[in-house]
Amino acid sequence: DDYYYDVAAGGMTTEVTQAIIDTFSQYVMPTYGRIAAVIVKGEGSYVWDADGKKYLDLFPGWGVSGIGYGHPRVVAAIKDQVEKLIHMPNNYYNELQGKLAQTIAEKSFPGKSFFCNSGAEAVEAVLKLARKWGSDKGKYEIITMEQSFHGRTFGAMTATGQPKYQEEFQPVVPGFSYVPLGDIGKLKQAVTDKTCLVLLEPVQGEGGVNISTREYLQQVRALCDEKDILLAFDEVQTGVGRTGKWFGYQQYGVQPDVMTLAKVLGGGFPIGAIHADQKIADTLVPGNHASTYGGSPLACAASLAVFEAIEAEGLLDNARDMGLYFIEKLNSLKEKHSFIKEVRGLGLMIGMELTIEGSEIPSRCMKEGLLLNCTAGNVIRFLPALNITTAQIDKGIEILDSVLGWIDEEHVF
Repeated sequence: DDYYYDVAAGGMTTEVTQAIIDTFSQYVMPTYGRIAAVIVKGEGSYVWDADGKKYLDLFPGWGVSGIGYGHPRVVAAIKDQVEKLIHMPNNYYNELQGKLAQTIAEKSFPGKSFFCNSGAEAVEAVLKLARKWGSDKGKYEIITMEQSFHGRTFGAMTATGQPKYQEEFQPVVPGFSYVPLGDIGKLKQAVTDKTCLVLLEPVQGEGGVNISTREYLQQVRALCDEKDILLAFDEVQTGVGRTGKWFGYQQYGVQPDVMTLAKVLGGGFPIGAIHADQKIADTLVPGNHASTYGGSPLACAASLAVFEAIEAEGLLDNARDMGLYFIEKLNSLKEKHSFIKEVRGLGLMIGMELTIEGSEIPSRCMKEGLLLNCTAGNVIRFLPALNITTAQIDKGIEILDSVLGWIDEEHVF
């Protein structure tokens, strides 16, 4: 098997890898299109597989390991907390959960947080909050954006404006409609006196790194204020430093009524949250919503360490600077390879749109030691760690350039 051509000493072999894959095939449900590699270690922006091959990861954990794999501050916080208390139910007070909620409020806007375990769960909480808020007003309809992605649970899947995720699970949750991102006219047409919520990603991630304009989000905010509608931003990808600000909405000067968070929030440890403006923060009361594992001491310790690391290490500035550098380097590739249509990004949330199908590019890059992602069929997506360096970007560009050159030469597509 020539896929693993850099075998390490010490007994880790391709045979070992295949045995692990065989175990998955027999015992694990086939809910993922898995890559034929077993990752066993991560450090910073690098991971190693069971055969000892090293990869530069420019899409770490689908953006979850946003300050790199095994960041020392996160590891230390988890080690310290795991010896004290891992989990306590939420009918007791939890000091670290309070500190984390305070930190989010101080970095964003006055309000309160609810903690869960993932981005999809955070979206579900927002949907329930909005419908309860609107229940006394006869409002229950929810508008989201075409090409959006909000998660795999039923409400989040229904909110996702891509029919391919819904077609095998009909009927989906009623009361949802979808409009194109950036078209304020279509949004106005979709609003009725029963609309309780507009939900959108400031930058659509899975949909192709589609970036909202300041003017559009300001128009959406004004419309929601005029029509007495809640505005929610899904900041699962854009939140916690990804765009070069603590939260994506801060790039636009438009404050939502509520936002969802996950991914970078835990630095690799599972945690999700919503943060709601003070005026609606008490909408959900005891008995309305809950999460058994949400906001555990261990998860909150990890998340607090993420905020500390970003602040202490100047990673917001680094995300802005490295994002500009990365985009500049990708645009240099655009001059060399005619099938690159556009490079776009905000901070370290970057997409390179192609005029050809791009699904073969990540697999080819992986063989050369580079991990990245293709989304929407033809957009190469990068969500590197916020502490990425110019040298690491240069190495990634070098590998990507060679793969794109292979496409030019072989006319693969």
